Amino acid sequence: MEEVGGKLEQALFEIRRVIAGQEEMLERVLVSLLARGHVLIEGVPGLAKTLTIKTTAAVLGGSFQRVQFTPDLVPSDLVGTRVYRPDRSEFDTELGPVFCNFLLADEINRAPAKVQSALLEVMQEQQVTIGHTTHKVPQPFLVLATQNPIESEGTYPLPEAQVDRFMLKVLVDYPAHDEELTVVARSLDDPPELEQVLALGDLQDLQRQAAEIYVDPALISWTVDVATATRRPRDLGLTEVADYVAFGASPRGPISLVAAGRALALIRGRDYVVPADLEALVRDAFRHRLVLSYRALAEEVAPDTILDQVLAKVPTPQIDLGRYNAA
Repeated sequence: MEEVGGKLEQALFEIRRVIAGQEEMLERVLVSLLARGHVLIEGVPGLAKTLTIKTTAAVLGGSFQRVQFTPDLVPSDLVGTRVYRPDRSEFDTELGPVFCNFLLADEINRAPAKVQSALLEVMQEQQVTIGHTTHKVPQPFLVLATQNPIESEGTYPLPEAQVDRFMLKVLVDYPAHDEELTVVARSLDDPPELEQVLALGDLQDLQRQAAEIYVDPALISWTVDVATATRRPRDLGLTEVADYVAFGASPRGPISLVAAGRALALIRGRDYVVPADLEALVRDAFRHRLVLSYRALAEEVAPDTILDQVLAKVPTPQIDLGRYNAA
């Protein structure tokens, strides 16, 4: 575990040479990478969302593609298409930019739903079907998407089916004063040359180790209880919450939370998950899976506000850590 922690710490150190602050965002991106999930980052312009993803890809190696989502994008611009060759009187398949290890979907809410939905198969099944042929994408494959929440003109809300395929949705806020000073100071110099810290094989080894992290059954049960509470809040006496939630979290919610909790435990140098790991990630794993009612939208009730009330009614179980430390 010390060796694993050293590798991850070295990767984070290299990323921090470019990114000042935003510690939570960096940690969540690394969690998604280790848990084989996709991450959606939401924040106003200028908060280093795109730079974080590009820097992470450079530090971890592998192929990287960036797609700037625009209103005139079509599905074939992402996944590829069949092209007719008149000289040979036959079709060739031209694969799109999704055939890479790290795909940056920049400003993903600027393209219409038909383009956004083109990512559904590749995000879930790790493959793309063009014509009658199915093509596997390289492994590991991770989609890291950004979106700007403050503009509505020229944007298209993501389909619920696609939002549900993101393991985590991370909200990014403005940096602290000292962090912003560092950002401005670094802008005066040339950007540093990044060193690749991990190879793809190393990343896949870390993913396998994350999948072996132990999770206590009581913690797994708690994640399911939280998901159930978002679907039937009246059972817990949360009548007001029930008026705000049209549909609760899907089963991908607790699945994503447990997987992310394992990855976070690995980053923190443990081979078992503790309640604090899940508590740190529960909002990131559930906030985008709540479908709010019209009343909630009219009253501008945030998903995190609803989750705070739910979590107050579903306390985290206490786990005896003595047996893990003894083992």
